Amino acid sequence: MNLVLDLDGLDALIRVLRDDGRVVVGPVLRDNAITLAELDSAADLPGGWGVEIGAGHYRVRKRDDAAVFGHSAGPQSWKRFLHPPRRVLMSSDGNEFRTAQDTAPDYAFLGVRACDLAAIAKLRQVVGGPAPFVIAAQCTEPGELCFCASMGCGPAAGPGYDVALTERIDSGGHRFLAAAGTVEGTRLLDRLPGRAATQEDITLAAQDVDAAAQRMGRAMPEVDLRDLLAANRDSAHWEAVAERCLTCGNCTMVCPTCFCVSVEDTTDLDGNAERSQRWASCFEIDFSYLHGGAVRTSGAARYRQWMTHKLGTWRDQFGTSGCVGCGRCIAWCPAGIDITEEAAALAETTQLGGE
Repeated sequence: MNLVLDLDGLDALIRVLRDDGRVVVGPVLRDNAITLAELDSAADLPGGWGVEIGAGHYRVRKRDDAAVFGHSAGPQSWKRFLHPPRRVLMSSDGNEFRTAQDTAPDYAFLGVRACDLAAIAKLRQVVGGPAPFVIAAQCTEPGELCFCASMGCGPAAGPGYDVALTERIDSGGHRFLAAAGTVEGTRLLDRLPGRAATQEDITLAAQDVDAAAQRMGRAMPEVDLRDLLAANRDSAHWEAVAERCLTCGNCTMVCPTCFCVSVEDTTDLDGNAERSQRWASCFEIDFSYLHGGAVRTSGAARYRQWMTHKLGTWRDQFGTSGCVGCGRCIAWCPAGIDITEEAAALAETTQLGGE
């Protein structure tokens, strides 16, 4: 089913989801960034705002139009709702232990890019949990750091969405082509005000998405990344990266698929105790601690571990790459380290078998 919605129709979509008891989360302008927060109406969306982005650089900017999805990935991903930064596992008041019960809201995610849609699938493969209702936003305007096309994760939304929206602003007005991807999505569209999509609506939307694939700001080298990294375990290039890397872990915190955690126990003098789980990073010196010390003590070893797992050995664990090409790790690296450039540098000096 394909329906064309205007801004009032988009507002109705949010209202219907909220009336059904769902917590609707989507992009908002907050703290000089496009972040994710609960939506009350379409007025909360960042209409007329885009982003200026580069290696180690992120700024919001006013657009020349009122597009609500005219921006690339921000500092937050949907991971924080599916895999919270911190959660209590169990607690005790000195008399009894209580296991925490996960009571996640019934989420509806609005404005999910193709890269993040792929990331949600990869993350849920690892951490599980209930599936959110997903309204994808087809990408028609990739950012300077986007490379989802070379990772096979966009710009067209892949499987996993309930409804996909393609935003278009032209002489015909400001509208959204809404395409159902599931039975639940069809039921939602049946309840919204809009008109049936014409073949021209569908064709124009598809052309916009196809054109976005040709305007990616970055690309991974066209080699087998798993084999490339396996062949470069002892490369001197890792030391060159380490000279720039601060081992701050920003890349792992903003990555939509990084899932590592640490478990902490805390107590107080009143006999209360709590065991909690928090996000951890393979850039932390204690992350690889074993009896007697840390396994990966150098920045070179830690960066190699992160990049090799993300692009290579993730396949051995989960059958796919752990990178979706969103570019967040490049934008939010204080040193501007670019994972696509590091992969290309390795590829230039490596002769893989069969080439």
